[in-house]
Amino acid sequence: MNLILLGAPGAGKGTQAELLTEKLAIPAISTGNMLREAMRNGTEVGKKAKYYMDNGLLVPDDVILDIVAERVAQPDCKGGFILDGVPRTLPQAEALERKGVRIDHVVSIEIDDSVIEGRMTGRRVCSKCGASYHVVANPPKKEGCCDLCGSELVTRKDDAPETVRRRLEVYHQQTEVLKDFYRNLGKLRLIDGNQPIGKANEDILAAIEAKV
Repeated sequence: MNLILLGAPGAGKGTQAELLTEKLAIPAISTGNMLREAMRNGTEVGKKAKYYMDNGLLVPDDVILDIVAERVAQPDCKGGFILDGVPRTLPQAEALERKGVRIDHVVSIEIDDSVIEGRMTGRRVCSKCGASYHVVANPPKKEGCCDLCGSELVTRKDDAPETVRRRLEVYHQQTEVLKDFYRNLGKLRLIDGNQPIGKANEDILAAIEAKV
């Protein structure tokens, strides 16, 4: 079964991808991991990606999509795969179709922007060891201090309120058309992401009619 996970930053795609990988025994593939693997393996598209990244340039769509096609053709994807982070735009989705990358279901984790803002702006990371906390869901024992090493907890730039709002704005601009594209192909499955992780996972498995 070949899946795409859609969802705003902080919607829980990574968590659901891990659960689905475990239950369906198929790999979850993120854009970042694919790029790093292709560069490490020294493939032709990996070399192209390295050139752009080494020069501080955005990796073009055609290179990213070549890497996707290369990755999903590997033996561990024979029984299926989960794409997380690609496609991000309508041209990428259309190009995936043209390249013959078969997609069975596109799962969109729907979650209120206000919930995402609360999740992301409440995140804190240790300035030294990188341990993660959340002021509500997973607070440190002592406010502002890491439980593991005692160092100061900081807010990542990505989690600042104005950055979160901007990222959500960009996500909605790019992804609403993606959802329409896959809805027209009969592949879109909407999942309520405001509920507990386990229930959302159950709903995903039911929506894609997976037998686990």
